[in-house]
Amino acid sequence: MANISSSPTLTNDPEPVSSRRLNVISLVLVLGVFTTLLDTTIVNIALDHLHTAFNATVTDTQWIMTAYLLAYVAVIPISGWTSERFGTRRVWMFAVAVFMLGSLLCGFADSLPTLIAFRALQGLGGGMVFPLTITLLTRAAGKDRLGRAIATIGLIAQIAPILGPIAGGSIVESIGWHWLFFINIPLCLAALVLAPLFLPREQAGAGRPLDIGGLLLLTPGVVALAFGISQVGGVNGFAAVESWLPLILGASALLVFTLRSLRSKTAALIDVRVFSRRSFGIGSVITFVSGFSIYALIFLLPLFYQQLRGNSIMETGFLLIPQGLGTICFILCSRHLVARIENRLVIVIGVLATMVGILPFALDGLNGANALLLAGQFLQGFGMAAVSLPVMTLAFTSLSHAETPRGSAAFSIVQRVGAPFGVTVIAVLFQHFLTDSSPAQAFSTTFWWIFALSAVPLILAFFLPSTTRDHTKSK
Repeated sequence: MANISSSPTLTNDPEPVSSRRLNVISLVLVLGVFTTLLDTTIVNIALDHLHTAFNATVTDTQWIMTAYLLAYVAVIPISGWTSERFGTRRVWMFAVAVFMLGSLLCGFADSLPTLIAFRALQGLGGGMVFPLTITLLTRAAGKDRLGRAIATIGLIAQIAPILGPIAGGSIVESIGWHWLFFINIPLCLAALVLAPLFLPREQAGAGRPLDIGGLLLLTPGVVALAFGISQVGGVNGFAAVESWLPLILGASALLVFTLRSLRSKTAALIDVRVFSRRSFGIGSVITFVSGFSIYALIFLLPLFYQQLRGNSIMETGFLLIPQGLGTICFILCSRHLVARIENRLVIVIGVLATMVGILPFALDGLNGANALLLAGQFLQGFGMAAVSLPVMTLAFTSLSHAETPRGSAAFSIVQRVGAPFGVTVIAVLFQHFLTDSSPAQAFSTTFWWIFALSAVPLILAFFLPSTTRDHTKSK
């Protein structure tokens, strides 16, 4: 198998920055990523409280998350074009500013409809932060140090899902739900102050024409898919018209967009040809199917502790910490112990670790010893990072400097559609098992399904290019 580093697409790229400056750039970028991750985990755990605070139905309250998700995915397709047209640093700062404004307005919201509207504004900013962060990071690091740079961001960003449930519970119980959103303001301000000082400045593009036709197909298509997925949790699941109709329309729009982009002689909004690269294409598939395992676990474990074992929100937050610690452990190890191990082997080890970590929950979740369950979560976190970080590194090292903005947007779309889709399928399965058996048996069976679906990335890993994760090179 050919090593991706020999790909001709990687030639003639600008020289990456020094290692010291790369570390500073990573720390600035992580402020934006950390803020959006922290916001999501904090708000998720407070949905039940907001449902009571606004005296609204659960269905109406769910739009606090749905509006954010739809706005988030709607803006991703255009992130590549805007970064090329106006400069990546400038657009990244604009995205952080929009997210900060949305957070401020959410904190002052006095009704559920206004909160939902301001959450959509938050989503417009948050949706652009991740793909733009990857673009800036990829260009600054170069292919030899991209894995280390991604690991640095992942290490710090992993604190968000650890702190989120604990911080959310504490804020709601002590100072009120408005501060769930005000907490974002100082982090965003710090990012906006530091960005002009440390992020690399790029010249705005010559004005590549915006692919209007592609925009009219891709954005509604992605939003329709996201909306259809969000409606599956209803009584009729995928059989509900509000679920299957948007899914069909969205998939059709994406199919037409793909065919149109392949035939177009001009630059498409998203360069679908990057999926023909083995590392990018297979990495994207692994990322998509991770929704059935990695993201499904993130969804199911809080329910497991609260509904089956009777733990409170605060207790659940503390019980979920080992998963984050496992992720941090892998990131630290990846920079030293496994820095030269072949990527495919690292991913295989990660999948196996995740599967072993699921077993205590599938075999005896209700009566299982806490120590065994916590150890299982540690393995899950270790395995999740061992799969996702190398896959992302492989995907983006196959792209050239010019391809990175549209490639990062494409990867973000795959991730943002695959994650909720996988979680929704697992949620539907769980609800089905819950109606036919006891809660303990329903959880056990669902964990077994996640265990089986976790094997899919294991198979796909062997089709990835043969490379090593050498992060020791530096300028």
